[in-house]
Amino acid sequence: MTTTTLDFLRHGEPVGGKKYRGQTDDPLSEKGWAQMRAATAGEKPWSAIISSPLSRCSAFAEWLSEDIALPLHYDARLAEVGFGEWEGRTAEQLKRRDPDAILNFKLDPVANRPQGAEALADFHGRVIAAYEEIHQRHAGQHVLVVAHAGVIRMAICHALGLPCTQAYHINVGSAGIARIKVDVEARARFDSLIWLSKGG
Repeated sequence: MTTTTLDFLRHGEPVGGKKYRGQTDDPLSEKGWAQMRAATAGEKPWSAIISSPLSRCSAFAEWLSEDIALPLHYDARLAEVGFGEWEGRTAEQLKRRDPDAILNFKLDPVANRPQGAEALADFHGRVIAAYEEIHQRHAGQHVLVVAHAGVIRMAICHALGLPCTQAYHINVGSAGIARIKVDVEARARFDSLIWLSKGG
């Protein structure tokens, strides 16, 4: 049996605090750096690091790769979903305009998508294409993937066989880590999930 292990690490808190950042490229805050260092302070079993190119992921990935001398690759498909008109807005700002907007989005992220946002099917498609390529390219290895909450939700749905429309029922905290193990046998493939840390 060949087992490939993918540890998905969400970035820590960026400058500006919690908001619907999407592809807005805010850097990590000091708190965010501390969160990510704490999340990776223990055993470091990885053979490679793969990161979103957005700076709240890539800056830490670069630091870690240099610190523990691991190869680092960037994959643009691991960037967060584009949130359209919600980009840069906090939950409080959105609720003042429409108290039900966020709940409606989480319940049905297709019908209640923000104007100008990346289509859910497109987002899901690019993340899963990256997921499958990482799995194939690093078969039998243990890899750290530094990414975003939305990306990790898509990967979890894929691993558990859930429709991507249920992704926003999954909570991924700052610097949370989800471990997905992919076991491949001659006639079957089994993807399983455990949480190492749900973050804060």
